[in-house]
Amino acid sequence: MTGNLHIALAAFGATIAVGMIGMKASEVVGRNPSASTKILVQSILAIAFAEAIVFYTLFLVR
Repeated sequence: MTGNLHIALAAFGATIAVGMIGMKASEVVGRNPSASTKILVQSILAIAFAEAIVFYTLFLVR
């Protein structure tokens, strides 16, 4: 039971993080459209790191 709870909390945290990253990235691109390429690259990297937390949890709990 505790392993499943850890995975659920990690997935929930990653979901919130990806949503916040996307929200802030679109907000910044709206303010400065000329920097959209740099912002896109940084947001994709941040999303990948946030998603990696779920995979770490899956491998460590199972």
